[in-house]
Amino acid sequence: MKLRTALTTGVGAVGAAVVGNRLLASRAGDLENPLPGVERTYRWRGMNVAYTVAGDPNDPDVMLVHGLNAAASSYEFEPIVRNLAENYHVIAVDLPGFGRSDRPPLVYDADLYTAFLRAFAGDVTDEPIVIASSLSGSFAATAAADADVDRLVLICPTAETTSDRPWVRTLLRTPVVGTALFNLLASEPSIRLFLDRDGYYDADSVDDEEVDYAWRSAHQPGARFAPASFAAGTLDPDVDLETELAALEIPVTLVWGRDAELVPLRDGRNLAEAADLDLVVVDYATLLPHAEHPEQFLEYLEAELPRATD
Repeated sequence: MKLRTALTTGVGAVGAAVVGNRLLASRAGDLENPLPGVERTYRWRGMNVAYTVAGDPNDPDVMLVHGLNAAASSYEFEPIVRNLAENYHVIAVDLPGFGRSDRPPLVYDADLYTAFLRAFAGDVTDEPIVIASSLSGSFAATAAADADVDRLVLICPTAETTSDRPWVRTLLRTPVVGTALFNLLASEPSIRLFLDRDGYYDADSVDDEEVDYAWRSAHQPGARFAPASFAAGTLDPDVDLETELAALEIPVTLVWGRDAELVPLRDGRNLAEAADLDLVVVDYATLLPHAEHPEQFLEYLEAELPRATD
């Protein structure tokens, strides 16, 4: 009798999870392009990768590469794209597995993203200025060694996010339980908590539209596969970021939020000193200084990259 009750309860729980997962996916609907400009598609390794182009093609190319988290997308750069496009030819990409790009059930890793950035920069852009944040900064640094890149602007870059936990990836990739767990990880309260706690210095900087877009992005078909690798730590590249940056023969600037905790400012100071790099510190900011203080970030670009206004 107890066994029958347990089996019935288990079946009921699984059934409820299936229904709940389907309802959330239905509620998310299609994901629109959040950025001003023209959306295009880059075909790479059988995937359609979405990117948005804005600005005059005769201006210097700026390639925007968003950071990685459960709900990541090029929306991260929405506060700066329109104004940035006044002086630059902006190319903002949704990395494979995120945003409006294809999200196949691959085992995503750092080598895949490094190879993608190297190919994308060579095929789509012309000697771009690459602006990349967080973990994507390490991918961009590694790719830049073999790509025709003008310079790097890296926002709180890191090559270490968590310990290697492959079982987390395996769990999150399971069809029913994994989807249900990911839905909890990517719930609206979880997204808002991350942005309030780690993304922005001032919680009032987080608006409902940003949270809603992130939630819908995290509930597109296949949305859990790339974040599963991120949560497992298997997207962390097996490189020493100081060594990679020091070896580059192009200008590299680090931008850091003074109050960042996940990737603290002391890491930025150590990295800048070890690799002999410029470090720009933005007050009252954490991991997303470009989103929280877009005017200040753009002022820095105007000062550091005067050729954009030639």
